[in-house]
Amino acid sequence: MSESTPDFATVGVLGLGTMGAGIAQVLAASGRAVVAVETDTARLDAGLATVAAFLDEGIARGKVTEADKRAVLDRITGTISIADLHGADAVLECVTENAEVKTALFTEVAAVVGDRVPLLTNTSALSVTDLAAGLPDPGRVAGLHFFNPAPIMRTVEIVRALQSEEELIDRLVALVDTLDDKVAVVVDDRPGFLINALLLPYLNDVVAEYDEGLATAEDIDTALELGLGYKTGPLKLLDMIGLDVHLHATEAAHAATGDARYAPPPLLRRMVAAGRLGIKAGHGFRTAPSREENN
Repeated sequence: MSESTPDFATVGVLGLGTMGAGIAQVLAASGRAVVAVETDTARLDAGLATVAAFLDEGIARGKVTEADKRAVLDRITGTISIADLHGADAVLECVTENAEVKTALFTEVAAVVGDRVPLLTNTSALSVTDLAAGLPDPGRVAGLHFFNPAPIMRTVEIVRALQSEEELIDRLVALVDTLDDKVAVVVDDRPGFLINALLLPYLNDVVAEYDEGLATAEDIDTALELGLGYKTGPLKLLDMIGLDVHLHATEAAHAATGDARYAPPPLLRRMVAAGRLGIKAGHGFRTAPSREENN
């Protein structure tokens, strides 16, 4: 773990759900102090437990030591008060994919941290330019888009809004360079950015073909993992991402572009309506309830 903190020594993280917890872990592992903000103590405790559990898995695999775990957890300060973000060098929001919620939260944060502290968003589907438009000094707003699970996935998209100052983009590239095994990719602000613009239609096509009975979920994943060298098959990936998360992202891209490639396939909607959201729900394309749960 790096002990140097060349920039952004203290980072606020808004939301400690799946993405926020992973990002808080990554930032803390780089030697930075993290102020993690949640709406209530139950959510905060759950988020901190998620970080601890992920680190425990790393210990079990021999990738993390007990000392590493203690150091990471010691660098994360949990709070339910946005006022505790005062003094942060940057704030990254990881809350629900709702533009009104994000804008309202950023407005509240801006009043606490001042006009020059960077406000960053981990959105995967919303316009960073639109989020920046209603804030004081919108040049300090940019996207810092991690992928799930954040401690493992290497790519981080740095999204340049129309208002983003170039100096901020350069600082974010330097930040990502200090994070363990992460690689920064600078992209313009457009629906899906870069990776999701390519990934969403691909996943939609796979779901549609599966619904047509092309092959079993297991065989589709095996074919693409072995035949194309993909690390994770598409249906297994959807279970990891969360089918509801993918549905929201592809709906947002479709609404923004009108491109039929982003239109959610009917089976995806039915799966989400049935609560079959993937790993987090215990049921998805490749995830199924245990026999005991069915009895």
